[in-house]
Amino acid sequence: MTALSYIQTTGFMFGVFLRLLGRLAIFILVVLKRSFSGPFYFKNFSHQLFSIGFLSLPVIGLTAIFTGAALALQIFSGGSRFNAESVVPSIVAIGITRELGPVLCGLIMAGRVSSSISAEIGTMKVTEQLDALYTLNTNPYNFLIIPRIFACIISLPFLTLIGDLLGICGGYLIGISTLDFNSTNYLVNTLKYLQIEDIFSGLIKASVFGFIIGTLGTFNGLNTSIGAKGVGRATTNAVVWSSILILASNYLLTEALFNK
Repeated sequence: MTALSYIQTTGFMFGVFLRLLGRLAIFILVVLKRSFSGPFYFKNFSHQLFSIGFLSLPVIGLTAIFTGAALALQIFSGGSRFNAESVVPSIVAIGITRELGPVLCGLIMAGRVSSSISAEIGTMKVTEQLDALYTLNTNPYNFLIIPRIFACIISLPFLTLIGDLLGICGGYLIGISTLDFNSTNYLVNTLKYLQIEDIFSGLIKASVFGFIIGTLGTFNGLNTSIGAKGVGRATTNAVVWSSILILASNYLLTEALFNK
């Protein structure tokens, strides 16, 4: 590849990225505008709240319990090298509430929810159901997109809070059953060093992750190309880009919240 062709390819890819970024920005502006100007379909919102939030509880709970248990084992193993085994309760609680809880919940929801939203809306577009909504004088943004985005924003903090609790419980169970911690001392050390700011910072992250998941899921579904292959590509893009943006925004939020 010559230098000129390399520059042309790079410029083309950069132009594609800028066009995609512009379309996403316009999409977000339309969502914000329709959120305040159009009707709100509460029935659709409550259905999405149940589908996105409540039905995700089993996978979130199991992931949190096993993550907390594994984290306790790892911290105990590493801390024993420095005679610092006593830090296990506090580090497990802080690590889960600040980082592992919101990030793992976000990534799980990106795989479960963002793909589902993208596939559902993409299929509706391919089968011309979105056009049918317009003929019925119903805006798809108000009827389909906004309820899903709001449901993601509201559901994820609650799921993260439950995941934090179950993750700490997982560490507690391993601590008292395998690592020979005293039950009372474990709970005291957990509550002693865990601050309310640690919990709220994780919930703030979860809200942002919920917005990312809902936005990219609906955006990719709405921009699906024709055919089953297009729906599959849109679903893949929703999961991949949601995961990448969750990890990137996690760093930015951590920098903003804790770099004082």
